[in-house]
Amino acid sequence: MNTLKLIRCIPKRSLQGLRLMSSSSSNIIPVSEVKRFTVDCLEAAAVPQDHAVMLADVLVAADYRGHFSHGMNRLEMYVKDVQSGICDGGAEPAIIKQTAATALVDGKNGLGPVVGNFCMQLAINKALETGVGWIAAKGSNHYGIASWYSLQAVEKGMIGLSFTNTSPLMSPTRAKTPALGTNPLTLAAPGKNGDSFVLDMATTAVALGKLEVQRRKNEPLPHGWAQDETGTETTNAARAVTKGTLLPLGGTELTSGYKGYGLSFLVELLCGVLAGATYGPHIRRWMTTDRSADLGQCFIAVNPDAFAPGFTERLQDLMDYMRNLEPSDPSLPVLVAGDPERKCMAMNDKQGGIKYHESQLIACKALANTLSVIPLRPL
Repeated sequence: MNTLKLIRCIPKRSLQGLRLMSSSSSNIIPVSEVKRFTVDCLEAAAVPQDHAVMLADVLVAADYRGHFSHGMNRLEMYVKDVQSGICDGGAEPAIIKQTAATALVDGKNGLGPVVGNFCMQLAINKALETGVGWIAAKGSNHYGIASWYSLQAVEKGMIGLSFTNTSPLMSPTRAKTPALGTNPLTLAAPGKNGDSFVLDMATTAVALGKLEVQRRKNEPLPHGWAQDETGTETTNAARAVTKGTLLPLGGTELTSGYKGYGLSFLVELLCGVLAGATYGPHIRRWMTTDRSADLGQCFIAVNPDAFAPGFTERLQDLMDYMRNLEPSDPSLPVLVAGDPERKCMAMNDKQGGIKYHESQLIACKALANTLSVIPLRPL
């Protein structure tokens, strides 16, 4: 079962009889329990249940697929945004204008996943009628992992794409100050027998969440991830997060960082600029709540049946060819986008849940105490 169907079929667990987690507990948490905890935290912050479930689905899917930077690591941020009133947890997106194949949507400052689900389903419906659906949204917020939306198109046998701008965290090549965001992009497409190509990437060397995870673990950054306030590359995670900026995909100019800079600009063009949302350096600073985020996002669905027949067969042939190439290191087989996530999901299924770093569980327990909800129950 794919991630979307697996997460959505999880019922809300009864709280009766749940035990408090002790410091000696296992770090493996059942997927259903992660969702229960996430929904409870959001409802405690006065998020309507249906919206809480949509947001929880995205966060749980991120951890289940191995993207810990965008899962429960982000839960406290969403809670604080709603509690402060800077994000409207109950807002419903609305269509401003549309054509047969396009639409402009106002997210009404609602939760990013609520806006994203609305827009992606609208794109899919238009693609069923016209072959292509292209939706631009303004007034949105952080929407989690981008592939959550592209995979919705794959469920319908379509190609899905999504883009979002973010707070300015990346310094363009040759600059010291941030002017563009991590600006992730995703493309997912269906192969045969449930196989798929799932590209989900930031246009920076890494997402900010990966720096936050390194700081949480008190470990140094790899080279090429970030620079400090002077514009010099740094491996100090705390300094990079508090004072520095992310490097574009590719790192420095010497290692082709200008290509990541160009891709980030491309995403900004399709999101903030096209949708009439806040863009580039005008977006609020990360983790500040002095004003609404007004993020711009883009959602595209493409029906392969509107083009040459045999799309899934050719894509499957191409993916299989890549995987069967002789690797330079026999212990490291050639992969295609989406393979690492499939391996992670299979491991989580085998072990009965998601294994979290101790620091994440400590943070979740503190959040549970703050919101007066029952903490996570380990396996």
